[in-house]
Amino acid sequence: MSELTSRFQTGDPQHLERRFAARAVGMQPSEIRSLFAVASRPEIVSLAGGMPNLSALPMGMMADVVHNLISINGAEALQYGSGQGHPKLREQICDVMALEGIRANADDIVVTTGSQQALDLISRIFIDPGDVVLVEAPSYVGALGTFHQYEASVVHVELDANGMVPEALRQAIKSVRAEGRKIKFLYLIPNYQNPSGVLLPADRRTEILEICRKEEIFVVEDNPYGLLGFDRPSPDAMRAEDSENVIYLGSFSKTISPGLRVGWALVPPSLKEKLVIASESSILCPSNFTQLTISNYLADQPWRDQIASFCNLYKVRRDAMLESLTEHFPASATWTKPGGGFYVWVTLPPEIDTKAMMPKAIVAKVAYVPGTAFYADGLGSWAMRLSYCYPTPERIREGVKALGGVIKQEIERRHSGYELKN
Repeated sequence: MSELTSRFQTGDPQHLERRFAARAVGMQPSEIRSLFAVASRPEIVSLAGGMPNLSALPMGMMADVVHNLISINGAEALQYGSGQGHPKLREQICDVMALEGIRANADDIVVTTGSQQALDLISRIFIDPGDVVLVEAPSYVGALGTFHQYEASVVHVELDANGMVPEALRQAIKSVRAEGRKIKFLYLIPNYQNPSGVLLPADRRTEILEICRKEEIFVVEDNPYGLLGFDRPSPDAMRAEDSENVIYLGSFSKTISPGLRVGWALVPPSLKEKLVIASESSILCPSNFTQLTISNYLADQPWRDQIASFCNLYKVRRDAMLESLTEHFPASATWTKPGGGFYVWVTLPPEIDTKAMMPKAIVAKVAYVPGTAFYADGLGSWAMRLSYCYPTPERIREGVKALGGVIKQEIERRHSGYELKN
């Protein structure tokens, strides 16, 4: 056997890496993906994953939707479709977005395989290696992975209890441009942000839009959680205020089902053709079957009531988590109090490294996501994201209690070690 043949058969990683494109060499799994194998064990209370809780979705009703689709319109549902997405569904998406103040033309919508694909396509269209993308601090791990894949330089912008800080955005733009670097767009999640759960108020939305218009920077508004407010509706979408400078990403993953993988991008007319071409080169066309499943569901089922059911389910779980954090976490910890969505962001004393602490949490049978997953620059070791969407309230309380015990032990250990040294 020749040395070359041996390398092929054994899968010598060094030999293979020499053949990769430059962008592939640095590809790494996200910290959340690395947690899945452990967090999915039945004895572990997973406060890590952001899986929608489908217990509120009537499966008999969904079975009827699919059965009727195949019985009546199976030939179309199982055939290739339009690269831009099914016309009827695009019209219905306009009705969904109208709930957040958006007036849209169906011709400006491109249906995608989840909103993650839309983000990938936008990144492919805009980003050259070294270009800057502005994001919240912290930001969605899936977006950071996409920007890294296209070799962007990610610059974080300060986020507080009311979302992105406009003055911090001004300073970030000024600093980046003083270095001679090119900013391609601002990416943010204004509603119940992932991972922090915070809500960007209307006045800040307006100010951020004004900044970006003045500086000629596109805004990519990612909005998977906008209809999942518990106590009051979220403010109108940023796209409702600016139709020329905002690229809006939507998804049915959180309001119907993630398994159907249907999302969309609403873009200024000047961008639509490029987005459709990019989509066709990637997947040819989105699934007609899943699009028409969503379309028939929206046409025949009380989908607004179903969203309200999800909101009630998540609110009960949110309350269980916040009550348990107050009861079991140390006084030195702080956390956000989300009015919707899936997540709570916990900040611990700076000497605690949540990534290093993870094995101890797993021994205590609880999982979370360390804060470092949500920063492109390695920061966030003092924080963690806790998800309340999937476990039962009882499991949430069990997991938070166990995690609080681990944190208290870690603080005591650190302090006792400091006292011994001094």
